[in-house]
Amino acid sequence: MSDGHPRPGPPAGGAPGPGPDPDPTYQYWQYGQPDPYGQHAQHGHSDPYGQYGQYAWSQDSQQYHQSHLPHQHQHPEPVREFHHAPQAGWNGWDGWPDGAGAQAQQAQQAYEFQHPADAEPARAFGGPEAAGAPAPFVPQQSQAPSPQQAQAQQDAPQGRRAARLARRAGAPDGPTGASTAAPGAADGRIGEAPPQGRRAARTARRGGAPDGPAPAAGARPRGGGGQGPQRNHRWAGLVKGVALCAAVAAAGMLVLRAGAAVEGLGGSPAHPGGGGPDTAAVAVGAGAVPDPGRVVQIVAHPDDDLYFMNPDLRYSISAGHPVTSVYLTAGEADGVNAAPAKGATTKGATAKPDKPAYAEARQNGIRAAYAKMATGDRSSAWKRTVVPTKGGGHAEVDVLVANPRVNLVWLQLREAGHGYADVPDSLHGLWDGKVARLESMLSSGTPVKQRFAYSKDQVVQTLAGVLEQYAPTTVRFQDPTPGRYPDTKQYTDHQDHFYGARFVQMATAAYAKDVKDRPHFAVQNYVGYFNGSLPSALDPQEAKEKLDSLDTYAWLDRQNHCGSDAGCGDLKVSDHPAGNRWTDSINYARGTGTNWLTSDKDHGLWAFKVLDGQVAVWHRPGPVGAWRGPDLLPGTGMDPGASAVTLKDGRIAVFGTRTSFGARPTDYRREVVHAVQKSPGADGFGEWQSLGTPETADETWTSDISAPAVSVDGTGQPAAYVRDGAYGLRGRVQQADGGWGPWEKHGGEDLHGAPVTATDGAGRRIVLSATSKSVVGWAQPKPGAPLGRVTATGLPDTTLPLTAEGREGGVRLWFRKPGSGNVRTALMTADGGLKVNHMTDLGGLNGFGSVTASGHVLAGRAAGGQLGSEVGPGRPWGRSPLMFVGAPSSTMTGKNMVSLAVVGLDARLYVTSSADAPDAYLAPWQPVGPRNAAP
Repeated sequence: MSDGHPRPGPPAGGAPGPGPDPDPTYQYWQYGQPDPYGQHAQHGHSDPYGQYGQYAWSQDSQQYHQSHLPHQHQHPEPVREFHHAPQAGWNGWDGWPDGAGAQAQQAQQAYEFQHPADAEPARAFGGPEAAGAPAPFVPQQSQAPSPQQAQAQQDAPQGRRAARLARRAGAPDGPTGASTAAPGAADGRIGEAPPQGRRAARTARRGGAPDGPAPAAGARPRGGGGQGPQRNHRWAGLVKGVALCAAVAAAGMLVLRAGAAVEGLGGSPAHPGGGGPDTAAVAVGAGAVPDPGRVVQIVAHPDDDLYFMNPDLRYSISAGHPVTSVYLTAGEADGVNAAPAKGATTKGATAKPDKPAYAEARQNGIRAAYAKMATGDRSSAWKRTVVPTKGGGHAEVDVLVANPRVNLVWLQLREAGHGYADVPDSLHGLWDGKVARLESMLSSGTPVKQRFAYSKDQVVQTLAGVLEQYAPTTVRFQDPTPGRYPDTKQYTDHQDHFYGARFVQMATAAYAKDVKDRPHFAVQNYVGYFNGSLPSALDPQEAKEKLDSLDTYAWLDRQNHCGSDAGCGDLKVSDHPAGNRWTDSINYARGTGTNWLTSDKDHGLWAFKVLDGQVAVWHRPGPVGAWRGPDLLPGTGMDPGASAVTLKDGRIAVFGTRTSFGARPTDYRREVVHAVQKSPGADGFGEWQSLGTPETADETWTSDISAPAVSVDGTGQPAAYVRDGAYGLRGRVQQADGGWGPWEKHGGEDLHGAPVTATDGAGRRIVLSATSKSVVGWAQPKPGAPLGRVTATGLPDTTLPLTAEGREGGVRLWFRKPGSGNVRTALMTADGGLKVNHMTDLGGLNGFGSVTASGHVLAGRAAGGQLGSEVGPGRPWGRSPLMFVGAPSSTMTGKNMVSLAVVGLDARLYVTSSADAPDAYLAPWQPVGPRNAAP
């Protein structure tokens, strides 16, 4: 955000600002239809919606091209009109594009994306006069993959070899039964592409594709009619014979899969399911893709998304996910669209204060950056219109004509104009009650003409209405508890960023509570300004791609791409679009832990992630049982990120943090909580118990504590550790009577991110934490003893997320090399004090964020956003099609089986497994449970 005022922390050449987000109102193009990027599929069918997809508008909104904005005295460039007739709004309002906010979803043919409603009536952001329900969902039959998916499909084995490999690659952790017998199974397994063309039609006629589209009414069999009942009878007999063979094969596959899983637990075979090394491509380079998921990201200012959520934003758009970005404020700052300290008149830029014009220039810059990310053309046209909001005001909604899955929503409230100073007319002032209502700041070119003002509750209602409209499966927003600098006590992030995030927290809670007909959703939070004080998380190519979007936003070429007198971008950041090294990094503020998947004594699996503000539980009983879940544990307000630990008696305990708001603004509180399984292997968990927080008040450090790191030492004594707001380590240890001791100070300084902990072969607990320059650690001298003093490890600087696991007699640590994304590892031992043994660079596929490690399997986010994995030392890294939220997790299941899991952008659990052997491979990914529709 660029506000022209001093910012906390190191000097910055640019400022962060809000950015666009995913849109659930999308239409995936069909095979043979033009795709949003101007490419065509292969079967020659026409697009029934024309080149602009499924969108229609229910009011006479103007079609804008960026070079013909409404304040220019020019005739709009002719564009193709939408073909849908105006319809009444879903909630009594007019003004929303057709198909927006689809909430009903149904399972389709295996390996296809889930489509939102095509024929849903137009609607606004959940207006107060809601009257009626959405139109029924109309499923699509097929869709074209993105370029990356198409390449993966080309790489996947085809024909008989594909079927053979699918039979061999049974996944012990997947659903049981015949669902693994063929690649077209209805369980939607991520593996090989289904049969195409004539072979698909022939298979369908023979009864081999129960999930395929039904024949059209009145269609004749191939080859013409006229054969009469005798031919039909012969075909019926053939179908019965094929069905019998399929049933026998399915039963055989079930036996083979069960045997493979048991053998894997025993530790003998390297290839569960009977496959060989050549089948690894099926598992890693799967041609099919998971459900796409719908992303909504909500930020304070125009450019916050580009600075702090990219490259996740670009990955989502490139992969074809519907993305909608919502901007809380207009970002008007001081109204001067010029480089700081210059102020010289630039053609197309305001040299004197003009807040509406500067807000419009920033909007133009965002539209250009998104258009370039989505189409390659910064001047690609947008449809700009007005919709009423649930809070009683109006919002501008922009839809990218060439790719209508990309939407921008402008709420246009006033910004603070300063990073930390007391400004009553701001989101901070509204939150604290210093003003009763916050007024709008309309940009000069917006189609919104009626001014408005929102109370605190109305801001929450407006955001909840946006969520209801778009029905996201992933919600991204900024860090609501960024902390303060220990010396100056100034906020480490802009006050608009984190108070805006608190409004989003309240809105997601209201949406989860009040809207029942919706999909589950996961949340991802992002670090803001403080990225500039941390080691670079991105490799040079990813940083360059991120900077390219900021260059476009900053309007470096000064060419009149948009035809606006306000300017085509934000000149305040044009001198230094990278900001304070913000384009070199991305960091998640929460949800970085990798201990949310665990195994029990019966070789069952348990997964714990936060959905809808509650901890969701998935459970597979035994080695080959059927998965259940997600089941939501009672208790709301849970923050992203949960970790699981097995107690001495075999029960599982789940730890996390919980946010509560209270009646007064100062009652905002984040605390550590845990819930314990009622008995080993039982599905039930007890109530959440609070361990409190080491923070005394929200005002002191903005409730800035990390997620808890938990381990059980050799005496069976659990302990939980957090990084506190003063950047030190705090911990509580459970006593013999079941109570917990006080929050003890363990020292340390300049700690960032979340600590990690594990126990070594002697049962001693080791705790490790990243700093801005290295890693520090603590170790018990013996089980049951207090932690020793903080010790410098001497390791080089690392990106924030760490992963630790007890093995090889010590605790092995994994982390990323700054500016590279390569994975590094070192063994920590505690004999005679904490020591580091031999750091090794393991390589990787670049990327960023947490890595998970169990047995021979190592996995983490690769460049491009998908999951990258290594299945043994020296083996090449592979890439799956899965894009996911937060961090992956893995665990040993039995002696020699590794299980790996992620939660996709569709908020759905995906699991795979591998024998823990040198030449093993990952089985095909299995989605757990139904496609994510209403909970």
